[in-house]
Amino acid sequence: MFTRDDCENMPTISARLPSEEKDELDDVAELLSEDRSTTIRKALREGLETLRLRVAVEQYQSGDVSAAEAAQLADLSIAEWLDVARERNLTTQLELSDLELDADTAAEL
Repeated sequence: MFTRDDCENMPTISARLPSEEKDELDDVAELLSEDRSTTIRKALREGLETLRLRVAVEQYQSGDVSAAEAAQLADLSIAEWLDVARERNLTTQLELSDLELDADTAAEL
């Protein structure tokens, strides 16, 4: 929970929402027994985490990034990323050098 001082030091942003989304936001805020601002911050935080993970999965799956790079994109530790990759049965077309880099990165942890 944020104090009044915390909130006063936060930048303010605004967004336009269709009335259906505003109604949905109000419904979720009521469901969570929170004010609209708190619900927006939670939704934004969770949504950003989801988007980061989706991009990491897509780039890893296409072979554009190594496991270590995907972990960094998803803002996860390499161990957390490897759990995600295992849970989602992700495969990639990485070169041996990429795998060696991932092994070196994991060894440093």
